[in-house]
Amino acid sequence: MKQAEMLLKKEEQVIFSLRGLFEQYGYKKFKMSKFEEYDFYADNRSFLSSENILTFTGLDGKLLALKPDVTLSIVKNTKGSRENAERVYYNENVYRARKGAGEYKEIMQVGLEYIGEVDDYATLEVLLLAQKSLKAISDQYIMDLSHMGFVAGLMEEVNLPYAQQKAVLSCISEKNPHGVRSICAEAGTADELTQKLATLASLYGPLEATLEQAKDLCCNEKMEQAVAELEGILRCLKIGGNEKNVNLDFSIVNDMDYYTGVIFQGFIDGVPAGILSGGRYDNLIHKMGKDADAIGFAVYLDLLERFETTEKEYDVDTLLLYEDGVDTAALAKAAQMLTDNGQSVLVQKKNTGNVKYKQLLCMKDRGLEIVAELD
Repeated sequence: MKQAEMLLKKEEQVIFSLRGLFEQYGYKKFKMSKFEEYDFYADNRSFLSSENILTFTGLDGKLLALKPDVTLSIVKNTKGSRENAERVYYNENVYRARKGAGEYKEIMQVGLEYIGEVDDYATLEVLLLAQKSLKAISDQYIMDLSHMGFVAGLMEEVNLPYAQQKAVLSCISEKNPHGVRSICAEAGTADELTQKLATLASLYGPLEATLEQAKDLCCNEKMEQAVAELEGILRCLKIGGNEKNVNLDFSIVNDMDYYTGVIFQGFIDGVPAGILSGGRYDNLIHKMGKDADAIGFAVYLDLLERFETTEKEYDVDTLLLYEDGVDTAALAKAAQMLTDNGQSVLVQKKNTGNVKYKQLLCMKDRGLEIVAELD
């Protein structure tokens, strides 16, 4: 690893790496304001992960909000045309309520959005970039795929009232087949459909093998189309050997009012929560009056704090002390010589005792002396 990279925090390394990755595929940096008018988020509140929005009054008296989501702002401020696809990426902070803490937190996100005609290649490109993003963080990663068309197709067959439909989707997201059966029994759902919903709630495993099991659940054209799309993704992933870390998991369910196709989450070893999430959200962009499709994902960099749990053994490679009256040019030359050799250096007059170092040097009138050197 280069010395410059060693001095960066993990999240800074990831931002640097992902920026290069996204630009390599033609994505352009999207810069936005830290806030929007509150009404904009209020109108799309169900798309947000939390209903709590941090607001303040602007100088003109308008009620403003610190942005709780990046995707909404990008969709609002892009042209949204099928003919001219827009590939954008971002590195932004969002502000959300901390669960159970009664306070807000600032979350650093990096991600991308593909807005235009989302065909099979566009979907595959975004999935591959999501996979490459996870690899940039850790080789020990898993990406879980789902498809809202498959879930929605089965829910259409069951035809539950809205409240019970929400309850079933909640049970599916919790991998709770018992809860699914209980709701279906109360609603008088046919045994065959109840069993299919319960199976869906627990269906999980490697993409290829689990997709074969999913075929047995199909009962309409919408579900068959979803399976066909997932099979196409599998076929393309296998060409580059990229299917090995990919699972099928229909417990990943998002709001059907917004999400329409493939959705996914990414996990890395050592972090209990999903560090990446994304999917296709055509309904959201159509709701905003744009004639386009859309797919994208976000990486939650605040979670990398949990990934970096090991304390650094040293603060710097070399602590360079100097006496009064030493030649400043000679001191600067010594520091440069050390940094040119790839070392990190801290130059100061006294050893305060709060710096961990591998090597302790001192610049005196007679030259540079080694005071201490640790193995």
